[in-house]
Amino acid sequence: MAFRAQARGWRAGPWLALSRARALGTRAAPAPRAVLPFEAVPRCPGNKWMRVLQIWRQQGSESLHLEMHRTFQELGPIFRYDVGGAHMVHVMLPEDVERLQRVESPQPWRPPLDPWLAYRQHRGHKCGVFLLNGPEWRLNRLKLNPDVLSLQAVQKYIPMVDGVARDFSQALRARVLQNARGSLTLDIRPSILYYTVEASSLALFGERLGLLGPSPSPASLHFLQALEAMLRSTAQLLYLPRGLSRWTSARVWKEHFESWDYIVQYANEAIQRIYQELALGRPQHYSGIVGELLLRADLSPEAVRANCIELTAGSVDTTAYPLWMTLFELARNPDVQHALRQESRGAQAGIAENPQTAVTELPLLRAALKETLRLYPVGISVDRQVGSDVVLQNYHIPAGTLVKVQLYSLGRNPSVFERPERYHPQRWLDGRGSGTRAPSLAFGFGVRQCLGRRLAETEMLLLLHHVLINFLVETLTHEDIKMVYRFIMMPSTLPLLTFRAIH
Repeated sequence: MAFRAQARGWRAGPWLALSRARALGTRAAPAPRAVLPFEAVPRCPGNKWMRVLQIWRQQGSESLHLEMHRTFQELGPIFRYDVGGAHMVHVMLPEDVERLQRVESPQPWRPPLDPWLAYRQHRGHKCGVFLLNGPEWRLNRLKLNPDVLSLQAVQKYIPMVDGVARDFSQALRARVLQNARGSLTLDIRPSILYYTVEASSLALFGERLGLLGPSPSPASLHFLQALEAMLRSTAQLLYLPRGLSRWTSARVWKEHFESWDYIVQYANEAIQRIYQELALGRPQHYSGIVGELLLRADLSPEAVRANCIELTAGSVDTTAYPLWMTLFELARNPDVQHALRQESRGAQAGIAENPQTAVTELPLLRAALKETLRLYPVGISVDRQVGSDVVLQNYHIPAGTLVKVQLYSLGRNPSVFERPERYHPQRWLDGRGSGTRAPSLAFGFGVRQCLGRRLAETEMLLLLHHVLINFLVETLTHEDIKMVYRFIMMPSTLPLLTFRAIH
């Protein structure tokens, strides 16, 4: 297939023919004169308890995003979907996101993940902002934002992340140049995982782990295995009532608790090393996010620990999967890759001198990350329990209802994104001409957006910048990749990528 920069791109995932579905699946229907009652919201067919049984039998629901996608085709842009005792309303259009934002309170409530909550209750651990709600959530979040999410914080940890990204690129280049052909074909997944752990550990705790060297430490490898087991078991337990699953899924609960035990131990040991350094005196240089939080002392040590554990657990796979998918899309869209490389080359000298400039000097690369997360959102929905009555798609939604904005379907809706199957980062920079009429919601919205958003964006941006400067990325596989839902959405497999050194 011939590639053209502003024309054709490879398909970026199954669309399930939504563009040919009836109009309800792609755009809001004309509003009737009278608002319809909540009971009139279209309901997904099927028995809510049979869904629980199916999730238990299948050890999760790997095709949940596709099931939601098909239901939008059948029922329209809003429907009710109940699983066991959980009652949910699903939406997929930008205007509904806008209405949810307008009625959002200063303390937005979202349902805590019960498996994660159960572990903390059983072990007597404090919860961080990911699991908290109400005034305690707001207090913690306001104290965390300056050292984690603010632009000033980003400017402090960008040089750290840039150093890790450079080391990754140099290590990969050394492996590539060992081959006489100056290229290397490999499964890049382990290397990307090591990078995300290394970069996050340095930004959070101010320490390097040596994962990018030839012999990663057993402790770090065990940590990665624990993360994967925790995510897998979360998906298996998510919709099962705790009282039932303790009998039907005892093995899964055991795996879940053991995984969290190691994650907590890993984070606690890192925090203890920071305490020991602080006991010797105030550091003369920036030592990472956790060190800043402990020095500031706005939060109790227990609260810092709880939030640090959540950031540690949420900073690896959720960054690695978008990186994998971006590299794959660039490999099968070489014109897009070329445009991004030109941008990185133009900004190379400035970023080398001052890494902080990467935030402003790489707009197309930032747009590419938005495009990846549009097609492959790590979290398939943004959830809110509405604090007051709201009208969505002309239906009355009472206060206390859990509303889920389905990002997979939103990102692939042709009434929202022109030619949604196309990988086209430029759409995020073209404004009205791009056919894009939705914000990027991969990290949530409002005051409850992802706390680690800017750390994740920084890690992805800098790694891709250095890879683009040093390598051509190629693949022989141009077919779409099957995505599966295992609490987060991830590729079921990833084809081999070829990295060819640029001299």
